[in-house]
Amino acid sequence: MQSASASVRGLRIGAIDALRGLVMVVMALDHARDFLHLGSHGIDPTDAAASNPALFATRWVTHFCAPTFVLLSGVSAWLQRASGKSRSELALFLLTRGLWLVLLDATVVSFALNFNFDLIVLTVIAAIGASMILLAGLIWLPAPAVALVGLALIAGHNLFDGLDPKTLGPWALPFQVLFGPVALASAGPVKLLVAYAVLPWTGVMALGYGLGPPFNQAPGKRARTLVLAGLTCVVGFLILRSLNHYGDPRPWSLQSDPARTAMSFLAVTKYPPSLDFVLATLGPVLMLLPLLEKLGGRLTAALQTYGRVPLFYYVGHLYALHLIALGLGVALQGKPASAFLVNPGQIAGFGFGLPAVYAIWAAVVVGFYPLCAWWGRIKRTRRDWWLSYL
Repeated sequence: MQSASASVRGLRIGAIDALRGLVMVVMALDHARDFLHLGSHGIDPTDAAASNPALFATRWVTHFCAPTFVLLSGVSAWLQRASGKSRSELALFLLTRGLWLVLLDATVVSFALNFNFDLIVLTVIAAIGASMILLAGLIWLPAPAVALVGLALIAGHNLFDGLDPKTLGPWALPFQVLFGPVALASAGPVKLLVAYAVLPWTGVMALGYGLGPPFNQAPGKRARTLVLAGLTCVVGFLILRSLNHYGDPRPWSLQSDPARTAMSFLAVTKYPPSLDFVLATLGPVLMLLPLLEKLGGRLTAALQTYGRVPLFYYVGHLYALHLIALGLGVALQGKPASAFLVNPGQIAGFGFGLPAVYAIWAAVVVGFYPLCAWWGRIKRTRRDWWLSYL
């Protein structure tokens, strides 16, 4: 018979997998919009003046994805430590997996975005990898100290909002890699774009590691801890955003109607993730985790299927969406195939309305379910060391 502690642990890990799966499913909507939506071309979907409520909501809901995934990576690292892995073993794993993720992002993932290597884009995968490398050093501290480091990085990086990196001379590029907003470097014909600044995301991962201990508490106490932490984040966001002075370089303003004013209020900065952005996204996520522990049924099981193989799903769905864009562009809109050797979102005149984007997103998510279930079975039944890196 399964012990009570093992049962609680299974429930806890199942909730984490379900949450990870949920954000992976939602994340695919953002990439479907980016690759296939005609109305997104040349505008910021979160610009209250230029966007519309449907497009804004489609983009904004996907803001939950990156911070949740990075936070859970930190939680998972703590759970490995709590399960008996020594600090040196965990540090070595984080270091090697982090380096692997950066390499994977610069090659396999970047090619999926552009179908060329003229522009190498480092995305959230590289940010997770770099954060793991830094976390490998932080885990030698007690978990509360790691959480404090994370909070300092999250809350403090907006102190540099008014700094123009150009004034830093040769230090401009390193500053942008570490703090943002984005960093662009060239080496001959090849350009490298670092879209996710390292230190703010390391802060989110360190916070996740520091939040690990509550996951060993009894379910009721854990739920109260996570809900209280989530409510604190939400209230903190509402206060900071209302004051409109610190926490985001993008102030909100009154617009022509209440809906657009609400859009302006919620239009927080992701690149790099501002304090307001982190509070607005992680607050609801922390409160959702206890709910997922209580839920069961087919939907939760399906989300767990995606959440157990996130890297497989992430890489695969990018290639699928790019190939779908190519096929539809050639077959329905008369575009030459060569036009799709860039990110499809950059092709002028290509794309479809939001209903079509949602339909394609749903088809990709459903289509990947059996593939994720297959890969999940392989990871559960085999113990090859390299499977922990995929």
